[in-house]
Amino acid sequence: MKQFMDKDFLLTTSTAQTLYHDFAAKTPVLDYHCHINPKEIAEDRKFENITQVWLGGDHYKWRQMRSNGVDEKYITGDATDREKFQKWAETIEKAIGNPLYHWSHLELQRYFGYTGHLNADTAEEVWNLCNKKLQEDSMSVRNIIKQSNVTLICTTDDPIDSLEWHKVIAEDTSFDVQVLPAWRPDKAMNIEKPDYLDYLSKLSDVSGIKVTDFASLVKALVNRLDFFASMGCKATDHALEYVMYYPATDAEVEAIFAKRAKGEAVTRTEELQFKTAFMLAMGKEYHKRNMAMQLHYGCKRDNNVLRFNQLGPDTGFDCINNFAPSSEMADFLNALNASDQLPKTILYSLNPNDNASIGTIIGCFQDPSAVGKIQQGSAWWFNDHKTGMTDQMISLANLGLLGNFIGMLTDSRSFLSYTRHEYFRRILCELIGNWVENGEYPNDVKVLSKMVQNISYNNAVSYFGFDL
Repeated sequence: MKQFMDKDFLLTTSTAQTLYHDFAAKTPVLDYHCHINPKEIAEDRKFENITQVWLGGDHYKWRQMRSNGVDEKYITGDATDREKFQKWAETIEKAIGNPLYHWSHLELQRYFGYTGHLNADTAEEVWNLCNKKLQEDSMSVRNIIKQSNVTLICTTDDPIDSLEWHKVIAEDTSFDVQVLPAWRPDKAMNIEKPDYLDYLSKLSDVSGIKVTDFASLVKALVNRLDFFASMGCKATDHALEYVMYYPATDAEVEAIFAKRAKGEAVTRTEELQFKTAFMLAMGKEYHKRNMAMQLHYGCKRDNNVLRFNQLGPDTGFDCINNFAPSSEMADFLNALNASDQLPKTILYSLNPNDNASIGTIIGCFQDPSAVGKIQQGSAWWFNDHKTGMTDQMISLANLGLLGNFIGMLTDSRSFLSYTRHEYFRRILCELIGNWVENGEYPNDVKVLSKMVQNISYNNAVSYFGFDL
């Protein structure tokens, strides 16, 4: 029997162990998509206790606590941090097979030196150990990032954001990790939302361009996009229900905008036509600036209306949306490609059943302007577990070039979640190691080590064009 999460955790062959320990583990971390707060990096925040680090805003954990029958008081309510931690400890001991079990214990090992296992009985020991460690200067946000061997972070930022904290970080010569903004214009696209017109008013104020029609909306966004570019932005991101393609004429799009500007509701078809026009306009602007376009889709959000009304969005009530026609995504990419304005694009589906369709679509639009110009993104959200990551990489390998894959991201709000890169790299090395030991690929350490390092780090540096 193997020891619990020892140095060879998830590594069952000698080839996998060599690739991980000698190469992957020593490679830096580039986190090109996350949701951490740049203000906390600028101010070098220190956390008072482990609950603040682990449970403050982590809807992954909140979902599992609810699955364990925990009252909302101990999840998002007014219970003490110690009480909330106890409820999480009582939950995690039941999470066998869940990535949260592995992530949490990797974090306990790497940042706190704890090699036991968290459960209801050990909660007090772990609480005290972690909280004592968190008081050390080594556990400030910046030092956590540094000890995690991170070289660059891309946050997720709205077009109206001032990026003031990114500026503070960039001007601080004592911290050499780049923290760059990533463009996320969902609020400017979501014409159906009740607060849409309020958002346009804010965009008008920030950009200095009065948004009165679709054309001026695009101008205002281009103004802000150029500002983001001046702050080092090289990545954009969109959260979509699915990658739609409902083409409309300029006049039709302007009529839809005018209807909404008068305070009227738009139809579902009008919404999709507007969003298609929006995405096409943005894609062309990304292409001009050599920015990568990330498309996250396949999520049905805020399903529990009772809880949504109580707690708001991003609190753990989302699920996989099975409706994502690959034909429309191909048509959307083709519409940009037809005029040679298709930017570098990364496709992430929340539905693992889409792996094969993505793998075939990306092969239709590759060209010499970038190696692996159209990428399948890493297994996302409900899929970033051992099975999901393995299945995604096998599918990508079957239908494309795994060696050009840009690898893992945290997609996290936690500063301890860089161990997700370790988790990914162990799974990657195990997968490759098995292929080698099964005689499906030569045991060429020079080639294999380069491949592992590229997927772990170098491919992403080159793909986005980061200056590292």
